[in-house]
Amino acid sequence: MKLHWKIIIGMVLGVVFGLIMSQTSFGSDLIKDWVKPFGTIFINLLKLIAMPLILASLVKGISDLKDISKLSTIGTRTLGIYICTTVTAVVIGLILVNVVEPGSTITEETRIDLVQEYEQGVIEKQQQAQQQAESGPLQPLVDIVPANIFDAATNNRNMLQVIFFAIFFGIGIILVDPKLAKPVKDFFDGLNSIILKLIDLIMESAPYGVFALLATLVVESPSLDLFIALGMYSVTLIIGLILMIVVYNIIVKLITNTNPSTFMKGISAAQLLGFSTSSSAATLPVTMDCAEKNLGVDKEISSFVLPIGATVNMDGTSVYQAVAAVFIAQAFGLDLSLGAQLGIIVTATLASIGAAAVPSAGIVMLVIVLGQAGIPEAGLALIIAVDRPLDMCRTIVNVTGDAAVSMIVAKSVGKLKDPKDVNKN
Repeated sequence: MKLHWKIIIGMVLGVVFGLIMSQTSFGSDLIKDWVKPFGTIFINLLKLIAMPLILASLVKGISDLKDISKLSTIGTRTLGIYICTTVTAVVIGLILVNVVEPGSTITEETRIDLVQEYEQGVIEKQQQAQQQAESGPLQPLVDIVPANIFDAATNNRNMLQVIFFAIFFGIGIILVDPKLAKPVKDFFDGLNSIILKLIDLIMESAPYGVFALLATLVVESPSLDLFIALGMYSVTLIIGLILMIVVYNIIVKLITNTNPSTFMKGISAAQLLGFSTSSSAATLPVTMDCAEKNLGVDKEISSFVLPIGATVNMDGTSVYQAVAAVFIAQAFGLDLSLGAQLGIIVTATLASIGAAAVPSAGIVMLVIVLGQAGIPEAGLALIIAVDRPLDMCRTIVNVTGDAAVSMIVAKSVGKLKDPKDVNKN
C-alpha cells in the first residue's frame, strides 16, 4: 500500500479512536500516557533531521553549480527566475491566508485550550518576539550571520544562520581547485543521500505518528471548530497552489507565446507522477523528458535547469510554508506584525531552496519558518495530519514550476523550439 494511503488511514483511525476514547472516563489518561508520546516522538524526529538536512542539501545544491562557469548566463537567469517565482509563491500564500484567515474560525475557548496545552512554548515565542520588536532595524540582518556555526547548529531557531553558512561554504567549494574540493563535495553528497534515506525511514513511521497526533488532538481539544479550521486551511492552501499554476501559465504565455493548454498537456505526465510520488527528485527524469519532447526545450538547457530546480525551486512548498505558518499563528491567537511576515518571505524563500525533493520534506523545512517567526513549533501537530495529501498537490506545483522556468530560460538563449513542431516530429 502506498504511504499516503497509510497516512490517510492513520488519520481516520486516529480521529475515530480519539472520539471513542473521549466518551470514556479513562480514555484521556490512556491517550496521554500511551498514545501521545508516539506523536511527540514523530515531531521530534522531524525536528531532529531539519538541521542536517538543510546543511547537507544546501551545500550539495550550491556545489553542484560548478558548471555555472561554463553556463554563466544560463545559471544566472535560472537562479534569478527561480528566486522570483519562489518569492511570488510566498507572497501569494501570505495574502491568501491573511484574507481568508482560516485560523480565525477557532473559538476563543478552543484557542485558550490550545495555548494552555502549549503554554510554555507560546510564552517563550512571545518573549522572543518582544525582544525582536525592541531590537534595531538591522538586527535581523546581524542575526543571519553566526559568530559560531557549532553554537548556531545546536538550536533549530538559528536555522537561518545555518543556511547562511551552508551557502557560504558551498560557494567556497566552487571557488577552490576541484581536486581539493572533491573529497569535501563527495562527503556532502554522501551525507545528503544518507539524510534523504533517514527521511524515508521517518516517513515510514508517519501513519503511526499521525494516528497518535490525531487521537491526542481529538481528546485534548474535541471541538468541531478546530476541524473546520483545518478544512479551511486546506482549501486556502489548494487555492494558493492553483493560483501559482495560473501564474506559471501567464508567464509562459507572455515570454514563450506557448498556449497554456499546450503547456499543461505537455507537462501532464510529470504532474501525475509528481502527485503520486510527492517527490520532485523521483519525477525529474519524466520532467526532463516532457520538457524536451513535448515543450521544445533543448537538452542542454533541460539537463542544467531542471536538476537545479528539483533542489532550488519549491514554489508549492513556499506557498505551503506561508499559509501554514500564519494559520498556526492565528490558531494560537498570535498577531504577526508586518516585519514578522516579511521575515517569513525571506525565511520561506531560503528554506524552500534547501528543501529536499522528497516526500514531506516541506514540513521539516516548516520548522525553520516557525522558529524564525516566533510561532510555536508545537503547532505542527495541528496540520501534520492533513499534510500528506496536500504534499501531493504541492509537488504538482513544484514540477510545473521547474518546467515553466526551463522554457523561459531556453527562450531567453534561443534554445526553445515551437512545441507544435516538436510534437509533429
